[in-house]
Amino acid sequence: MESFINTVDFFKGNNPEEIVMNYGTPLYVYNEDILRNRMHAVSQVITKYPYTANYSVKANTNIHLLKIALEEGLNCDAMSVGEIQMLFKAGFPKERIFFVPNNVAPEEFKFAIENGVITSLDSLEQLELIGQVFCDLNVKPADRKCAVRINPGVGAGHHEKVVTGGKKTKFGISEEFIPKIFEIAQKYELKIAGINQHIGSLFMDPQPYLDAVTNLLRIADQFENLEFIDFGGGYGIPYHKLDDEKDFPMEDFKKRLEPILTDFVETYTKLPTKSGIPNKIPLFKSEPGRFCVAEGSVLLGRVHAVKHNNGKTFVGTDVGMNVLVRPSMYDSWHDVEIIRDGKVIPHAGSDMFEQTVTGNICESGDILAKDRLLPPAKHGDLACILDAGAYGFSMCSSYNSRPRPAEVLVKSDGKVVQIRRRETIEDLMRCF
Repeated sequence: MESFINTVDFFKGNNPEEIVMNYGTPLYVYNEDILRNRMHAVSQVITKYPYTANYSVKANTNIHLLKIALEEGLNCDAMSVGEIQMLFKAGFPKERIFFVPNNVAPEEFKFAIENGVITSLDSLEQLELIGQVFCDLNVKPADRKCAVRINPGVGAGHHEKVVTGGKKTKFGISEEFIPKIFEIAQKYELKIAGINQHIGSLFMDPQPYLDAVTNLLRIADQFENLEFIDFGGGYGIPYHKLDDEKDFPMEDFKKRLEPILTDFVETYTKLPTKSGIPNKIPLFKSEPGRFCVAEGSVLLGRVHAVKHNNGKTFVGTDVGMNVLVRPSMYDSWHDVEIIRDGKVIPHAGSDMFEQTVTGNICESGDILAKDRLLPPAKHGDLACILDAGAYGFSMCSSYNSRPRPAEVLVKSDGKVVQIRRRETIEDLMRCF
């Protein structure tokens, strides 16, 4: 691909230099049309059966983007009380929020219960704990609904730190403990309304996900009258798009997923139940996060220094690991385009050579892109980091006491609006 931002007209005719003149650098820039396109795509993963895509808000919690997700018909997963409150602020009703926490205090369960948000429990002890909270709050047994997160024994992802299923992760309850789930549920008169899983993040091969779906549906046969089954998320995006990496094969994936669901539905609805109430077709869910927002944002940073050390060229920018931590944390790849005087310098020609793009944080690991073939960068250029919409701003910090950046949205009509102001030193001082 010659230039991603040119090919998709990312800035919709706006000059990126003018954008940063108004809002400064580093700066997260979002494209509304791309965001809506990706959100619509995940909303159509399953069409034959009841289905909802639950956007995993930890990928990006900006309230203005959450409002777009609401408009596109997505439900949402929240990992904390803070994320639940963000969703309420964005306008999500309680019925469209699923609380999927990990190792939390009873106060968080209490908040979810009192606000009518259903919770998934990640361990037997957490299931015991929410049972106690239901009792302490004198909730009627008929209203004591919850879900449990099952570890399917299958994992996938681009790095071991993002694999969330399998035998070596902290997440979920192993299948061998399902009898204990029923025992605890009976003790506290809990209704196990749903089961969920998540095998990992950023997989481009659908097969591990399909294997995990098949396995979870096999496990689902052990639960009566499930209202929903959540398969998790993790659909990848092509981070190496400048090398023509292919998109996640969504259409092929959908075709392979449907017959798996059909086989389950035909079996599950005919299973005998202890209650005598026949099993109905449950609501199927998925949890896409990255796929919804990653490609919808680029991160603009200013080149402030280019230097040569021991045969290596370092391009120093103001995009530190406090602004985008993924490369330092996961060895993640982000394509980089160089913009000069508002125009992209093509990735072609004999003058391309290896350069390492770094940030301004006092850490040797503060590297955005190592030994990349790039056109010669100069002081004053803009470094445009692609695919920054997922786990970008949401993982920002104020390390080195550097305030967090602003975020702007290029709307469908081309208008650029600020959706989060730049943090200030005064903001950092407020908590003291």
